[in-house]
Amino acid sequence: MSRPAHGSLHHVELWVPDLPRALASFGWLLEALGYAPFQSWAAGRSWRLGPTYLVVEESPALTAERHDRHRPGLNHLAFHVENAAAVDALTAEATRHGWRLLFPERHPYAGGDRHYAAYLENDDGFEVELVAITPPSAPA
Repeated sequence: MSRPAHGSLHHVELWVPDLPRALASFGWLLEALGYAPFQSWAAGRSWRLGPTYLVVEESPALTAERHDRHRPGLNHLAFHVENAAAVDALTAEATRHGWRLLFPERHPYAGGDRHYAAYLENDDGFEVELVAITPPSAPA
């Protein structure tokens, strides 16, 4: 494996209030996006894609019962998805894994007319954005 680019993301760690609930939502999503299980311990799990990994951990040091994306800190994680059909398929399946669609009245263009994406929130208040990778537009 080649050395990661200077400044690229190494890992993200999310503290969750309920590990089984996080495994049901994040575990399903990460594996559907191509992440492989990486590490496992009593209070957490991680998944890896290339040199980057994502951790969910139920910490005894939590100061709240639910994540609030409107407070300072993490608002959401955004993931590249192959195309619009993949966004649609993942969105349709997501509700069976603890996710709900945000901004349904503007879906799939809640991010703008040229931004095909799904914004999902899980039962613990974490938001993810699934963004379709589309080929660049031809120059005008």
